[in-house]
Amino acid sequence: MSSSSRYDRQRRFAPIGEAGQARLSKSHVAVLGCGALGSVAAEILARAGVGTLTLIDRDTVEWSNLQRQALYTEADAEAGRAKADAACEHLKTINSSITYHAHAVDVTAENIAELLRDADFVVDGSDNFGIRFLLNDYSLERSLPWVHGGCLGATGQVALFSGMGQPCFRCLVPAPPDAASVETCETAGVVGAATHSIASLEAMEAIRHLTMPEKPAAPPPVLSLDFWNHRVRQIKIPRSRCPACSDGHRDFLYGDLAAAADRSAVLCGRNAVQVQGENRNKLDLVHMAERWQTLGAVDQNAFFVRLHLPDQYSVTLFRDGRAIITGTEDLSAARSLYARYVGG
Repeated sequence: MSSSSRYDRQRRFAPIGEAGQARLSKSHVAVLGCGALGSVAAEILARAGVGTLTLIDRDTVEWSNLQRQALYTEADAEAGRAKADAACEHLKTINSSITYHAHAVDVTAENIAELLRDADFVVDGSDNFGIRFLLNDYSLERSLPWVHGGCLGATGQVALFSGMGQPCFRCLVPAPPDAASVETCETAGVVGAATHSIASLEAMEAIRHLTMPEKPAAPPPVLSLDFWNHRVRQIKIPRSRCPACSDGHRDFLYGDLAAAADRSAVLCGRNAVQVQGENRNKLDLVHMAERWQTLGAVDQNAFFVRLHLPDQYSVTLFRDGRAIITGTEDLSAARSLYARYVGG
C-alpha cells in the first residue's frame, strides 16, 4: 500500500476531510513534557500527520516510567536516555515524513519564547503547576492555543484554552496550590489506562482545533473524568476578574513569579532531585566529562553527561546547567552534591 493512503481513514472522517488533513500537515505542535501524557499524545499526533512536532522534556527515562509512558523501552530506561531524544527517535520509526525537534531542557520564563516560537498549538504534558502558569501567560501574550491535561490515580481532566482571553488556566486555578496540599503520583499512584485516556483526549482537542477552518467562539467546558468509578463531568469555568486574561498581568512570564516554574524540586517517584544551576550559558559537556573521568563511571551523549559515583548517587548534567541528582530526595544534599561536582 502506498504512503499516500497513510491518512486515508482520517480524511474519510467528514469534519476533517482533505482540507483538514492539509491544514494538519502544515501545523506545528509543541508537546511540553514527554511523560505519561506527552508521550502518548505525541505518538497520536505523529500518526495523525501533524507537520512538525517539537518535544520538550527536562527528564530522563526511568524504569518506573515504563508502566505508562508508551514510547519508551527497557533499553531507554537502562541507558537513562533523555526523554525528548528517545521520543523523537521512536516517532521517526512510526512516521518518518514529518519534522521533529527535541529539546532536553527545563522550560522557564527565559527560554519559553524561543522553544515555542513557531508553534501553532501546545499540548500540556508537564508535571507541575509553575510551568502551566508560565505557559498560560505566554499563551495569552501570543494568542497561542493549548490544551491542559492532568492525571492522578485513575482521575484526570482536560481543558482547551484559546489564548484569546477568558477563560484561561488562571480562571480555573487562580494561584499555584501549596505543594503540601497536592497529591503526586508518588503518594497517590497513577494508572496507565487513565493517563492514556487523558492524553488521547488532549490529542483529539489538538486535532480538532488545528483542522477546523473556523474556531468556536468559546472553548468547550473542562472535562473531568473518574475512570475507576465511571464518572464524567463537564465543568464550565465561571467568568470572573482574572489577573491574567482580564487585567493583562503576566506574573509568571515577566513579574515577581517568573521563577516559579519549579527550578529545584524533588522529582515524583524518582528518589531524585532536580537542581537548576545559576549558569544559563550552554555548558561544555565534553570538558565536564573529562573532569569527571577520575571520579567514577561517565556516560555522555549529545544531551547530557552522567557521573556514576561510587556510592548510591549519580549526577546527570544537562547543557543548560541543570542537573538531576539521583539517590536522594533531600534538596540540601542534592545542592551540595551539585556544588561539589559541577560548581556554582
